[in-house]
Amino acid sequence: MELPREHKRIIFPGVVILLLLGSALAGITIGSTDVALKATFRVVGLKLFPFWFSANDVSRADEVIVWLIRVPRTIVAAFVGAGLAMAGALMQGLFRNSLAEPNVVGVASGAVLGAVIVFISGIAVTSAIALPLAAFCGALLALMLVYSLATRGGATPVSTLLLSGIALAALLQAISSLLISFSIINWQIAQEILFWMMGGLDSRTWTHVWISAPFITLAMLVSLYYARDLDLLVLGEEPAAALGVEVESSKRVIIVAAALMTGSAVAVAGAVGFVGLIVPHVVRLFVGPGHRALLPMSALTGGAFLILCDLLARTIHPPTEIRLGIITATFGAPFFLFLLLRNREVSRP
Repeated sequence: MELPREHKRIIFPGVVILLLLGSALAGITIGSTDVALKATFRVVGLKLFPFWFSANDVSRADEVIVWLIRVPRTIVAAFVGAGLAMAGALMQGLFRNSLAEPNVVGVASGAVLGAVIVFISGIAVTSAIALPLAAFCGALLALMLVYSLATRGGATPVSTLLLSGIALAALLQAISSLLISFSIINWQIAQEILFWMMGGLDSRTWTHVWISAPFITLAMLVSLYYARDLDLLVLGEEPAAALGVEVESSKRVIIVAAALMTGSAVAVAGAVGFVGLIVPHVVRLFVGPGHRALLPMSALTGGAFLILCDLLARTIHPPTEIRLGIITATFGAPFFLFLLLRNREVSRP
């Protein structure tokens, strides 16, 4: 017997929070070198509460593995998953299309182009921060270009924005492919670009946490503030305006917030697909379409989902690490096909 939606709304947040905490703990303790649970707590406790724990109880090897390698990687995975999932929920609500995803305005393609440029120029090897910054700047420039193309007379029609995003994404992908083809003679650079475009969280450090977490957190808070406006925009722009929503201003803020989360995520994790497509759909089944619940639950679920995907990526075939984008696509592609088939069945007369 299926539970009533009211019960689902009560139970689902607790389940997701437990799943997030459990996946984070698994991500920190499980790997090529397993770390005992007690040692994990001691390392984290020593770093967070140094006055309560003794450094003599923590080995240097456990400290390096837990605090310098796995904790930042797990945090980055949580923020990337949360940002992509919430951005997907925003795009699906704004465009009133269940198949919309975070790259619908070309932000991820702009980030990829920025990364390709620094790879080919050799700047990526000079600084750990050069690659994520270039990807982030490429994402913001793509957003600015899409918005300028779609805006006329102070208004930005959603349909025009969607078409402009699709066209610009195709153009940016073509430019990236052209640059890669020019550099294919240097196999090492081409391999680095390919691996980055397939997504991954290997060698992520605290630097990547500070690059992504503040921007994603800020965009999340802004998105939650505009949850009511998004609920009304789903009804249509004219009904939303009649109910007091400043339509153009709200659309602009929502798109910028989604782009900021997407750009920050792609900057530190590469092109990880399908998270923003499948997570909001799953969450919507439990909490309903209201964005006040959908947005935070999508963020928590997306964080847990990507932590688990990253755990699979580095443990399913040791010592080789499978690219994160392959894992998310393995889950996402069948789900996408399921959505297409379901929508086709629903649309039949």
